Amino acid sequence: MSLPLTRHNRPRQVLDAIEAANTGLREDDRQAKFDKIAASPYAFFRGTNHLYWADVWHDWRFSLYGGQVDTQTWLQGDAHAFNFGAYGHHDDHVRYGMDDFDDSLIGDYQYDLWRLAISLVLDAHDNQGLSPKALRRGLKHLVLAYHRELADHRRGETPGYVNVESAKGPLKPFMQKVERKKSRAKMLDKWTRLDDDGRRLEREGKLSNLPAHLDSQLRKAINEEYRDTLKGERSESEDEHFRIKDTARRLDAGTGSLGLDRFYVLIEGGKDHEHDDVILDVKEQPGPAGLVLMSEAGKRAWKATFPHEGIRHAAAFHAIAEHPDIYLGWLHLGDKVFSVRERSPYKEDFPTHKLKGGKDYRQLVKQWGGILAREHLRGAAALTPDDPGRFARAVGRRVDGHLDQVVEMVTTLAHSYARCVAQDHQTFVQSRKDRQ
Repeated sequence: MSLPLTRHNRPRQVLDAIEAANTGLREDDRQAKFDKIAASPYAFFRGTNHLYWADVWHDWRFSLYGGQVDTQTWLQGDAHAFNFGAYGHHDDHVRYGMDDFDDSLIGDYQYDLWRLAISLVLDAHDNQGLSPKALRRGLKHLVLAYHRELADHRRGETPGYVNVESAKGPLKPFMQKVERKKSRAKMLDKWTRLDDDGRRLEREGKLSNLPAHLDSQLRKAINEEYRDTLKGERSESEDEHFRIKDTARRLDAGTGSLGLDRFYVLIEGGKDHEHDDVILDVKEQPGPAGLVLMSEAGKRAWKATFPHEGIRHAAAFHAIAEHPDIYLGWLHLGDKVFSVRERSPYKEDFPTHKLKGGKDYRQLVKQWGGILAREHLRGAAALTPDDPGRFARAVGRRVDGHLDQVVEMVTTLAHSYARCVAQDHQTFVQSRKDRQ
């Protein structure tokens, strides 16, 4: 048994932090989440973003190549390999990028770049079996691609987004496959069924019924709050467009967000075709992992700017997404706030375990570095619309002439932190065994 004065150690800190971060979950949800993050160090990393933020919040290395007011931007907040994927919304065009902004907040660009680099090491250990040399080259290409995108911006070059035509390397056949095999009709066939009363959400598998009182509250919130949060002109046909056909609870979704309340709402959408219904994804937003680490003054300023997390999530999404969802909004259920957005018909993660060697890996991560940089450029421009190039210039002043050192620092950090994650994961797994 540990004495009270000996409890300040890494294993104890990790276990206490995980317990505190998940204390509000229902027991069955907590156990399901713990089962998922126990599967591998990378799954653990994805499900314990709060540990990462606590570890790096005051890291001195930020001062070397950033750490300034002007090197801050809207961050994705949970940058890792599986937060990149194919997506597409109302226009049915398939694109590729980051499409999850639940943990978005404003901070130094390196928080995202470091977390993404760490995830590459963990993902490579899980899936690739890459040689140490190949992995180091992949990390180098990630960092250089990020900073090259910022340098291009400083020269006035306008970047394009990644779609079927512009995708390179192994990403291109992946995008072509998504475009070929996915559609709104196929998504609706997966998640809904047609019966005598029309289309309904399919209850078998990952959806379940809502209690009558919750169904009523959700329908009321959609009609009386959510629709007023949408941007754009209101039309005479809007009432029919947003006519609610069905609601259900979404089960077993995500890793870090597993256990949070989440619902699907099926609405009429258009009326021209059988498969033009829309599924709204209604997701509880407790706040980004980094928020709890802010000073009290910082939290007050944050609250003054974003009165609740639905507003923060929408602001981040509109700031940094290449193609914001026209259904993006929020609503309240009791004392909880929820983001609302369309469930994309083209949602698909790239299967990194199918990559064939270091060359394919480098081609993919170069595109990840560029995508992250473009997100940061858009996020920074939203913060300083009077001078949208300020962020790129500020980062350039910190890194120009030092890119080799930047690559070396990020590479060393990614490998060392990945080892720490593996140790933390083992601590967590062993603690569960000890309790059995």
